[in-house]
Amino acid sequence: MFLSTYQNKLDKKGRVSVPASFRSYLSNLGYNGVICFPSFNNSCIEAWPQDRIEKISNTIDSLNPFEEKKDYFATSILSESINLQFDNEGRILITTKLLKHAKIKNIILFVGQGKTFQIWEPANFEKFKVTAKRKSNIHRASLKWERQLNN
Repeated sequence: MFLSTYQNKLDKKGRVSVPASFRSYLSNLGYNGVICFPSFNNSCIEAWPQDRIEKISNTIDSLNPFEEKKDYFATSILSESINLQFDNEGRILITTKLLKHAKIKNIILFVGQGKTFQIWEPANFEKFKVTAKRKSNIHRASLKWERQLNN
C-alpha cells in the first residue's frame, strides 16, 4: 500500500525521486512507473498503478456509449493521463502541465492514499489536511468496518 507522506525536490530537469516504499509497492505489482493525471477534486496530481487505471477505464467502458458522461470521464481521466516510467535512479519526469495543475514549483509532497497516491505542493496539502481532518471527524460514523461472519 501507499502510506505516509514524503517530501522531495524537483531537479533542474523536472525530475523527482519517488519514495522507495512507493516504488517497491509498484514493482511488486509488476510496474516500473506510475500513471498520473490532474485531480478532479484538488490542486494535486493523482498517481495510480496500471491496474487502477484499467479498473476506471473498464468502469467508463461500461457506461452507455452514447451518453455524454462517458465522453466526459474518458476525456477528464484517460486523455489527461500519462504513464511516467522510473529511470535508473527511481525518478519520474512530471510534465509541466501536471506541475502547473498542482501549483508545484520545486518541492513535492508524495501523499499515500492506500491503493493510490497523490502529489502535492506542500503548503497546499497542509491547508487541505486541516479541512480533511475536520471533515473526517464530522463524517467518522460513515466509516464502517465490514462484518466477518466467521470470526
